[in-house]
Amino acid sequence: MKPQDYWEYPVAWRCPKSLAALGAIALLGYAFFRLLWPEVGSSAETGMAVLGLLSVLILGRGIRNGGALWLLLAAIAVQVLSWWLGHMDHPQWVADNPKVDRLAKLFIFIAVAWWLGGSTRNTLVLWCLAVVGLLLSTVVQGDGLNEWVRGFDGHRVGFGVRNGQHGAMLFGIVLLGMAVFTPRCLAPGRRRIARVIGWGLVVGLSAIAVMIGQTRAVWLALALVLPLVLLVWFISRRRDGRPLVSRRVLLASSAVLLVVVVGAGNLLKEPLLERLNKESSVIGMLLDGKIDEVPYTSIGIRIHSWQAAFEWIEKRPLFGWGGEARGLVMDHTEWLPDSVKDKYGHLHNYFIEIWVAYGAVGLALIAALAVWIGHATWQAWRGGVLPGDMALFGAAFFVYWLVVNQFESYNSFWTGVYAHNIIVGGLITHYWRWQLQERVAEG
Repeated sequence: MKPQDYWEYPVAWRCPKSLAALGAIALLGYAFFRLLWPEVGSSAETGMAVLGLLSVLILGRGIRNGGALWLLLAAIAVQVLSWWLGHMDHPQWVADNPKVDRLAKLFIFIAVAWWLGGSTRNTLVLWCLAVVGLLLSTVVQGDGLNEWVRGFDGHRVGFGVRNGQHGAMLFGIVLLGMAVFTPRCLAPGRRRIARVIGWGLVVGLSAIAVMIGQTRAVWLALALVLPLVLLVWFISRRRDGRPLVSRRVLLASSAVLLVVVVGAGNLLKEPLLERLNKESSVIGMLLDGKIDEVPYTSIGIRIHSWQAAFEWIEKRPLFGWGGEARGLVMDHTEWLPDSVKDKYGHLHNYFIEIWVAYGAVGLALIAALAVWIGHATWQAWRGGVLPGDMALFGAAFFVYWLVVNQFESYNSFWTGVYAHNIIVGGLITHYWRWQLQERVAEG
């Protein structure tokens, strides 16, 4: 088969074919190698992002004056303002430059959306390639296959992706995606047998990886989101009133997932139960309001670091302490133990980190970005450009992302930035396509 049978030339805007091909190669390299071969993936990310942003500015008529670019400019302005005010007030704690990439990196989705060209096929190819790269990385990074073996022995593993929390977070997204796209994967048509086998393998491996990653925030997020996804599929109807998805397909796929979870859970029962019950006493103290008595366990460290952060937020609530703020909180809060200061340099909550770094203005910017992405996804779906399952995945990812970032600062690390930009880029490319089609229709 020819390459164009898998990857479409931009369907919604004009771009020279040679440039589109170069951008597509860089984008696919970024998606596939960022986890599998980080050095190559990082280089591809830089080239793809810079070339994509320039292409949008030069060629993106009808796009470059949209919300994404204005929000990017606002993000840069917020960081520069916070840095300048900090330089005036506490220069000894401020970096030599504003380091605008801290928030600007969340806008790499602009380049991702551009190179996807408004194509649903391209988006699905990109997401699938990212999943393959993640799966392959588990046998290349870290201890390779031994990671899986150690996981079944009860150890917490992260597959070489920073730590167990980040590996579990990524596999949680994959499991969520496979749940949403189950009807697409199991639908009749070409290569159905291969699609069914692939779906089963990815679902099984992802569910196991989430369990042996032993990250309670990921478990909580999936426990909230997966039932909602199933409910949406069950109540959805076509325009003719028939179910959008076969009940038989949903029941069969749900049964497969249940068998995998119960089977693997039975093998891992002891470490999983130990993980769940490990801090029950700490949770009890929190419910009783005995915050000062909470020990410095996993949950306790989070609670106390958040307390420290709010002490700093109270002093500079509007514009924050600058990009180095999370480190300042951990290093210069006198009552935090040295053992905690030496081990942790962040606050385990992305939104608190943004607040202490850039103040309420920075938090408002993140909220504005989330609202804009949500509204854009909604419009693209209502306009018939974004398929329903992709819109549902976008909504499910939003809830999942909101939950997990309450307990770990994923968006502050490259793993979270990678997941954010790959997924958001796939949603926004459809929004841009819808926008341009609407303008053509209006004459």
